[in-house]
Amino acid sequence: MESAVSALFEPCTLRDVTIPNRVWMPPMCQYSAAPEGPATGAPGDWHFAHYAARAAGGTGLIVVEATAVGPEGRISPYDLGIWNDTQVEAFRRITRFLVAQGTVPAIQLAHAGRKASTERPWKGGAPVGAEAGGWQPVAPSPIPFAEGHPVPRELTADGIQDVVGQFADAARRALAAGFEVAEIHGAHGYLINEFLSPHSNHRTDAYGGSYENRTRFALQVVDAVRAVWPEGKPLFFRVSATDWLEEGGWTADDTVRFAADLHAHGVDLLDVSTGGNAAGVRIPVGPGYQVPFAARVRAETSLPVAAVGLITDPGQAEKIVANGEADAVLLGRELLRSPSWARTAARELGAGVRVPEQYHRSV
Repeated sequence: MESAVSALFEPCTLRDVTIPNRVWMPPMCQYSAAPEGPATGAPGDWHFAHYAARAAGGTGLIVVEATAVGPEGRISPYDLGIWNDTQVEAFRRITRFLVAQGTVPAIQLAHAGRKASTERPWKGGAPVGAEAGGWQPVAPSPIPFAEGHPVPRELTADGIQDVVGQFADAARRALAAGFEVAEIHGAHGYLINEFLSPHSNHRTDAYGGSYENRTRFALQVVDAVRAVWPEGKPLFFRVSATDWLEEGGWTADDTVRFAADLHAHGVDLLDVSTGGNAAGVRIPVGPGYQVPFAARVRAETSLPVAAVGLITDPGQAEKIVANGEADAVLLGRELLRSPSWARTAARELGAGVRVPEQYHRSV
């Protein structure tokens, strides 16, 4: 491995963990876990091959897809979970291989909230009823995500604390499974995002109304996870920086304010995405369209950030990091298309990246 000569391939150290480069893989659901039986929610051969290929391809950090903290927190019956020890053992196979390749293994801890109990995307993504193995979703308020979706059950104050406890238990299991970084999923219209946004949170108790009340649940989850996650290991938080609504939603201004709060509560990096909480909104999608939201957080707070959103070209990724718009880039669809994108980018940028000995002929 040669010394890096580009910003994209410089190591990144957060707490006691050093990530070898700034080419990272974001969580992307595979909807490929067993829906029932002893292997429910556990990663299998598909997951191993999927993550192993990107690690062998030189990716510096891999965030394993949204992994439910409890059965009702799954987006679909086919989602990963980390609420029992059988799942933990299955994850160890993946984390061992990633570490052996020099990749830092991370996991996104998630609860789908009102967007739970749906079919896999290639099956249409429609809500799944109890007759087909589904369940009633929960949410901060009894407001369906979209037309045709079920009315979720409003969480009580006790129910909220139960979910906080599930996140803490999941973090303990993630540590036992060999993960070096934990990420809390607070984006894309799932449960924590639903509490943050006035679009989906119409509560009148201590968890609704004001900014302080709407962020209370998220910060309680952060505190609970940070309390059990080792001091030397980083904690990430994924946020939707905007609902893309003209009024009545979560905004970029809210995100900047929230980033400072998260940092004060022990979060080490903000993974900045957008949208997902309001159905039918128009999003101006284009190359790097979400990067300005990450750049603003980085410029206006002291919290490191990762940028995501149609980042596909090595020169584009290099510029984002070199210009200080983000501390790292997360490549989603591009890593689905090209598992060895990091190696290709390193060659183009004149940098070095770890290559497995078995692939030495590709250098």
